[in-house]
Amino acid sequence: MLEQYKTVLEGGEGEITEKKSRFIATVRHVESEEEALAFIEEMRKKYWDARHNCYVYSVGLNREYTRCSDDGEPSGTAGRPMLDVILGEEIYNTAVVVTRYFGGVLLGTGGLVRAYSKAVQEGLKASRIIKKKKGISLEVTTDYTGIGKIQYIAGERGIPVLNSEYTDKVKLELLVPAGDVDALQKAVTEGTNGRARIEKTGELYFAVLDGEVHTFCS
Repeated sequence: MLEQYKTVLEGGEGEITEKKSRFIATVRHVESEEEALAFIEEMRKKYWDARHNCYVYSVGLNREYTRCSDDGEPSGTAGRPMLDVILGEEIYNTAVVVTRYFGGVLLGTGGLVRAYSKAVQEGLKASRIIKKKKGISLEVTTDYTGIGKIQYIAGERGIPVLNSEYTDKVKLELLVPAGDVDALQKAVTEGTNGRARIEKTGELYFAVLDGEVHTFCS
């Protein structure tokens, strides 16, 4: 698992005009190559009367499925520049289709590269991009004398408490950034004089959106 990565939470649409040609970039979050291909086909049907529907997609945290297409533009002037933007922004699980309505003026190789790159950038600006971080779910079990100290440690470090259970003991489920697990375990052990039991219960990604913690499988 990557320690953290960026992806699209909500896709958007951006548009630029270069020498009377319209370039419309549509961005979509995708979790599989099938989703990416379905999205591309959807855009082709929507913009059936356009000269070109160039695309790029990158799926998988190891970029297992990464493809791009010039869709009739001169080789290397559309798909590859679009991919370079996605790779440069380090965005994963994303597909972009740039639709071009030809304005009657040739842009040349350099002009096409700049136009398609800029269109993707505008599409990303219109989208909601989030950063997902790798987290470790820890179940901390303690007695009532230790709960205050654990809550203080979690609050001080900005660690979310996902769940809590109060019976004869107290169980807290903490979501800890992967790189902070060892330090947190040490702090909890020292803070409770070894009375707390700490158990790793899973790995997941999380992001903080509008002040709230949201968890994701990947």
